[in-house]
Amino acid sequence: MNQKSTTELTASVRNFSVQPSSTPRGARLARLLATEQLRSWGLPLDPARLLVAELANNASAHGRVPGRDFRLTLYVVGDTLRIEVTDTRGQELPHPQPPSPEAESGRGLLLVEALASRWGVTEGRFPRKTVWAELRCTPPEPTF
Repeated sequence: MNQKSTTELTASVRNFSVQPSSTPRGARLARLLATEQLRSWGLPLDPARLLVAELANNASAHGRVPGRDFRLTLYVVGDTLRIEVTDTRGQELPHPQPPSPEAESGRGLLLVEALASRWGVTEGRFPRKTVWAELRCTPPEPTF
């Protein structure tokens, strides 16, 4: 083997996945588990946990099909954290809309759009869809 042609992969790839129930309680569990996973990886918690909370809440509220769970997956490749939430209501794709000033809800995707480096929706094998958001992240500075 020619030692000069071998290269070393320097970027680490980390991932985490959980499949909670499509309920408000499942959305809360997804946020709590994601927060602990980010902490164990030494990554900043915010705004990632806000994005997880919003995407998981949307999956439990708008992507809910009785008897079917949603999946939360976190990937870290290099300095990018990708948050994916997959549900089984693929026929209803999310799109941000300005809510009326009196509305008490409907601002979640605007929050995702503001906090994420980029976000989108990937249609999966019917009936699935995955809503994803990416963040550039660096480990927190050590405190002395």
